[in-house]
Amino acid sequence: MRVATVAFYGCALGLLAMGLREMFSGFEENRCTMTYMFEYPEYRRIALPRRVARQYPAYGLYLYGEGQYAQDTRGLKLTGAPVLFLPGNAGSYKQARSLGSVALRKAEALEGGFHLNVFTIDFNEELVALYGGSLRRQTHFLHESIKAILCLYKDHEAPPHSVVLVGHSMGGVVARALFTLPRFSPRLVSLIITQASPHQAPVLSLDAHLLEFYSAVRQRWVGRAEDLRNVTVLSVGGGYRDYQVRSGLTALPCPQDDPSKLSLVVTAVPRTWVSTDHLSIVWCKELVLATVRAFFDLIEPETGQFSDDPERRMAILNHHFIRHPVRVLGEQLETPVSLSGSPKTWSEVNTLRLAYSAPKEGQAKYFLFALSSRRRAYSHFYCRSNNLEMTSWVYGCTQMNGSMCVQAVDLSFGTELLPAYKVLTLSLSELSSVSHLIVVASNLNGRQFTVECEWQRQESQTVSVPVPHVLSFGMSVSDVTLNSTGLRHTIELQHFHQVYQAFRISVVSHCKVTKADRLPNVYIMKVPWFREDSVTTSSIPSVTEISGMLHTSRPDNSTGVLLQLHTAPNCHYKVSVRTSFPRVLGQVLRFCGPVLPVYVAVALLLACGGQMSSVVRMGRPLQMSHAVARSLQPHKVDLPVYLLHLLLRYSWFQDGWSTLHLPPLDALPATSPDGMTQEGLPLNEDWPRLLSPLLYVLGAAMAFWGSVLLRLFLRLLSLLLAPLHRPSVSRDCGTLRRRTQLLLILCLSVLGWASCGALSITATFLLHLYRVLRLQMTERSLSHMLNLAPEKQTDKEKGTGEKEKGTGEKEKGTGEKEKGTGEKEKGTGEKEKGTGEKEKGTGEKEKGTGEKEKGTGNSEALDSKPKECNGAPLLSDSVLQDVRDDLQLHVSLSALLTLPVMLCAPSLIHWTRNLRYSVARLDPDPCWPHSVPLFIASLLLINCNTLTLSYSKTLPITSRLLLPLSVAMVSFSPLHLYRVNYFVSAALVPLAVSCLF
Repeated sequence: MRVATVAFYGCALGLLAMGLREMFSGFEENRCTMTYMFEYPEYRRIALPRRVARQYPAYGLYLYGEGQYAQDTRGLKLTGAPVLFLPGNAGSYKQARSLGSVALRKAEALEGGFHLNVFTIDFNEELVALYGGSLRRQTHFLHESIKAILCLYKDHEAPPHSVVLVGHSMGGVVARALFTLPRFSPRLVSLIITQASPHQAPVLSLDAHLLEFYSAVRQRWVGRAEDLRNVTVLSVGGGYRDYQVRSGLTALPCPQDDPSKLSLVVTAVPRTWVSTDHLSIVWCKELVLATVRAFFDLIEPETGQFSDDPERRMAILNHHFIRHPVRVLGEQLETPVSLSGSPKTWSEVNTLRLAYSAPKEGQAKYFLFALSSRRRAYSHFYCRSNNLEMTSWVYGCTQMNGSMCVQAVDLSFGTELLPAYKVLTLSLSELSSVSHLIVVASNLNGRQFTVECEWQRQESQTVSVPVPHVLSFGMSVSDVTLNSTGLRHTIELQHFHQVYQAFRISVVSHCKVTKADRLPNVYIMKVPWFREDSVTTSSIPSVTEISGMLHTSRPDNSTGVLLQLHTAPNCHYKVSVRTSFPRVLGQVLRFCGPVLPVYVAVALLLACGGQMSSVVRMGRPLQMSHAVARSLQPHKVDLPVYLLHLLLRYSWFQDGWSTLHLPPLDALPATSPDGMTQEGLPLNEDWPRLLSPLLYVLGAAMAFWGSVLLRLFLRLLSLLLAPLHRPSVSRDCGTLRRRTQLLLILCLSVLGWASCGALSITATFLLHLYRVLRLQMTERSLSHMLNLAPEKQTDKEKGTGEKEKGTGEKEKGTGEKEKGTGEKEKGTGEKEKGTGEKEKGTGEKEKGTGEKEKGTGNSEALDSKPKECNGAPLLSDSVLQDVRDDLQLHVSLSALLTLPVMLCAPSLIHWTRNLRYSVARLDPDPCWPHSVPLFIASLLLINCNTLTLSYSKTLPITSRLLLPLSVAMVSFSPLHLYRVNYFVSAALVPLAVSCLF
């Protein structure tokens, strides 16, 4: 193996490892607070109708309880508001304990007896993100569970008419799929909250049933969404810590003018501001508290049930998840407001900035800001305070009495809550009816806090900075220094609007005078087109690094990303922006990582094609590593794909394409919520096509090093299994008889039909793996024998004490056979060698070590027959080379067969885990009947060897067929990974035919 090849694939592997490390660990630490149960949790199973229990034996419905509440609900006489939790992929029904426990603690702290009844569904921890055959079954069971829950309240004075659903991961997708059922009434569900649910598309499209399910859900919520406007849906993504479901997939596919649908990332949720991984989003206390608070605010005091008013639901969700105004929800706004106080409590501020710290002694305090002298010079008024009491604090005066304001309007509803304080920014152009601004700084309870306000000119405090190019590799930097004394600055990051861009943003703060009571800095990266804002808090002075990455690309020409800095006065700030190459790789893998199996399959297919071409030319295949190294041919694969994409822009080509009933071409995953078609496929984007060569290199590197690991694994496993097998020197070890092959084909066909198609594929793979292991053991045995054999003699082969008797002809060491009618060759350790000629005779005897061998007229190759020397076999290098050639061929096939086994593994796992409920066949089975040609071809290839292939008449055609198959795979499989199995079958079937003919 060339050093340059190893170095190249080593660098590619390094890039892959760098990107994976950044994707899996290149984010903030988990800052979520764990939720704890103060009493032992109990899950009481709800009895379902016999028909439902018999139809869904693996599923169950439970009621969560703790302590006294669990005892009170034993009789299932429920009076609370029903909430149903839906676990996701491989999720447990016990994940509802965080939501249920916090809801119980919240109910105990409230007056009025309002509480929640938290139900949860056991979906048997099915892998529904990988196997789509269970999604429809789960949806029907969810419908039955909702009806059973509402039946529990039939004796209640004000029974609920709907159930609130909380779905984690795929549970959120199942919740939205309810509305695709023909007999489901939309009135049964009024609110759905989903957590880390991939609404846009599945993470991995491993079977057609999964995509069909998504297509039906999308069509219902996008194509026929008129009757669903009264259903409120909130989708929360986990942020960058969730590498299983990226937050861009959690955006709800719905009409843009639908006001009852909200999509956001948990980092933008007020009083949360943390990123969660895929599991911690369920128990993250900050998010659970926001959810429970919203649920209790949704309860109507008159009925104790959730509100049916969609506008009220949206107002409450906006209050807790979008913008928290630091006010009590539902507080009546008095207009106008009457203010009181003595003249000593009023102070007029004539300076440009106010900095006030409340004393320990309680007192009333009002600051008055005149607008008349500031309207022309300034555009905004900015104020912040770390007094987080839920009260009004900024007013607009409409009637003055001397130096006091007696009548005002409340302007505090525009307050925004930040981690360290609350801020309010007012536009002076919208305050035409107000003469003065009033800031209330009273601390009657003696609580100390700080208030800082200033007049601002937005134009002077907004700076535009062009970000470096993504290929600058961190060598160039864009920076800006803020020497202003303002409290808030805005930096517009120009040309930052694509997900493949990633930057390290460094903010260095320095103050000339150090003060202990300074309010901390708060940096907010705002994304105008999606609610994915991230908030960072830092002390003063400090050096703070912010990750500049996006969950979604900009769908239009809207405003770019904004970096908002809430700073300290009289301090200097330097902001530097440089490209982070590891984070760029992390973003590429985060968005395009699910496509890598396609490029791995392409590399293995082309490697197999290279081996077949080598057999045609030289009669022997290349080594597996060499064949994979030579499979890196992006120009032969990507250019035809680019050409197809270009031609499909013309209507005449599209018409011909449709006439042939060809499926649409797959592109790389969409990067914006609006970049999806009606069927859930991404629209054409130019930037992902530029990534195709990079993905090809990464896929080839995975195939290259994967083949190396496979060889090491085979050598280790063969060492462990060698004591269980007799040593063999034949290249036919591990092969099957024709009758056995036909019997296995029949048995595996019946097995796949009666149970699971993936089981037949796995069994075939194990049979082929056994053939490879036997070849590996034979190769080791032959190597050891040749190392122990005596040195070859070139001119004549002489035995120690051996005589040749005959007609005087000498045997030559070239391997010619002696022919004669009635000639006898006598010797004690002699072995005849042939050059491929046929040995005739049924009574001819060869005497060796005392063992008799009878010939039946079969033809044997010269180098497949051992010599005799001193009564022991003397093997030639050609025998060893033949075994090594067959081993290289079958290792390549085993690597190729690994892909179908891995892609079909979820359906096999699902079938295995349901054996305790039913021994029937898997229905639906995504691998049947498509697996039939795959395992038939694999069984036939077990007996294949390079000698048979070298004489095949169809092998030249087969070797040329693999490149078009690779192009087709890149064209049709990135968003349909299950199609990889089809192309692997299409490659193995003609190869099996070449072994026969």
